[in-house]
Amino acid sequence: MNLRKSLDSVPSWVPASGHALRHAGVHFDAVRIGGFLGEDVAYRLMEFTDFQAGPIVREATGEKNHYFLLPPQTAAAHAWPAPARALSRNGRGQAFVGIPALHGVTWPLDWRSRPTIEDPFVEAELLHQMVKCALR
Repeated sequence: MNLRKSLDSVPSWVPASGHALRHAGVHFDAVRIGGFLGEDVAYRLMEFTDFQAGPIVREATGEKNHYFLLPPQTAAAHAWPAPARALSRNGRGQAFVGIPALHGVTWPLDWRSRPTIEDPFVEAELLHQMVKCALR
């Protein structure tokens, strides 16, 4: 978790407490990666960016997915290798992502890396490269 930077203002899509579902493609796109691979990609990305990766949400239950939040309408610009899955607004259906509050009890979701003023989103091209490296 990035403790060196803090938000001067909280993005409108981050709930004040607990967690809430947000529609992918409106405030952000997301790339979902499950299990150990998601953790590996998150660690690689955070290490490469000196722990300034942008927002990454982690699930504590189920498939233990990681959701890498990208700027809106950017996930489709890349061919994400399986098992990574782009979640965005498209004509085939809707995707929702659980977003935890920045503070308080948010189980089963938490921030692996928080959004900041300087890094409001994960950089799509860099994430794509990290996913490809982790799959080699």
